[in-house]
Amino acid sequence: MKIEILGTGCPKCKQLTTNAEAAVKLAGLEAEVVKVTDIDKITDYGVMATPAVVVDGKVVSAGKLLSAEDIRKFL
Repeated sequence: MKIEILGTGCPKCKQLTTNAEAAVKLAGLEAEVVKVTDIDKITDYGVMATPAVVVDGKVVSAGKLLSAEDIRKFL
């Protein structure tokens, strides 16, 4: 499983990355959590509001700072 956190590096983006890593541990899964800061790659997903979460190529959230529990539900 691959989880991508889309954002330019703002505090919310950094917190979302931390929450995603915690969600993986909560779910007991193995997943790669990757930060994507390249604006072109972010817009390729059609995301106009960051931070955003992409799970296995599918945008599951944009423009929100999700908790670890909220992210776990997408896994």
